[in-house]
Amino acid sequence: MKLHYFYDPLCGWCYGASPLLKAAAAVPGLELIMHAGGMIDEAEGRTITPEWRGYVMPHDARIAQMSGQPFGEAYFEGLLRDIGAPLASDPPIAAILAAGKLGLEPLAMLARIQRAHYQEGRRIAEFEVLSELAAEQGADAAAFAQAWSAARTEAERHIAESRRLMAQWGLHGFPSVVLEQDGQRERLELSAWFGRPEQLAAALRERLPKPAAADDALFCTPDRCR
Repeated sequence: MKLHYFYDPLCGWCYGASPLLKAAAAVPGLELIMHAGGMIDEAEGRTITPEWRGYVMPHDARIAQMSGQPFGEAYFEGLLRDIGAPLASDPPIAAILAAGKLGLEPLAMLARIQRAHYQEGRRIAEFEVLSELAAEQGADAAAFAQAWSAARTEAERHIAESRRLMAQWGLHGFPSVVLEQDGQRERLELSAWFGRPEQLAAALRERLPKPAAADDALFCTPDRCR
């Protein structure tokens, strides 16, 4: 069974869903496949503005209420007042891809980037910040710099493929989750599980194929199979 997760590092609702994805990824037998969507293209040159702060704060308050995820003072009164701070999805997406290339857990890297943004108020579109976060996850600084540089081009292809799949599967925003099992795909509505990661994990475990009972096991002996 596969769980396709369409996300963006700058999506507040994805931050709210972070505990759900962590719980789902821990379910034995479930494969988590991450698809980054590139919500804010670096080429647009977007930055923090008073208008951006006014737009996101009501949404952040609702996310915090529904999910229980904390939003830090350094975010509300620091980053959201840091006029001119860059807003771009591409650099952190490249960092997540680079983490995977280095043998680190991509979902853990995403979660660390989200905490840096929404709790610590750090500029996650800047390489220096991403390098520090990767080091916390165990990455060698030189190796991460090389992997991140290579992942910058890979991120473009990755985002394009994610958007293609979203269009093909009729998905319209982040976060979107699609459960794939036995050749069938089903969209899961994460909002119904906000604040209940253990219950989501239990529901997913129920969907997994049950192991065969001992009496029903297939085995061979030298003279026959059953």
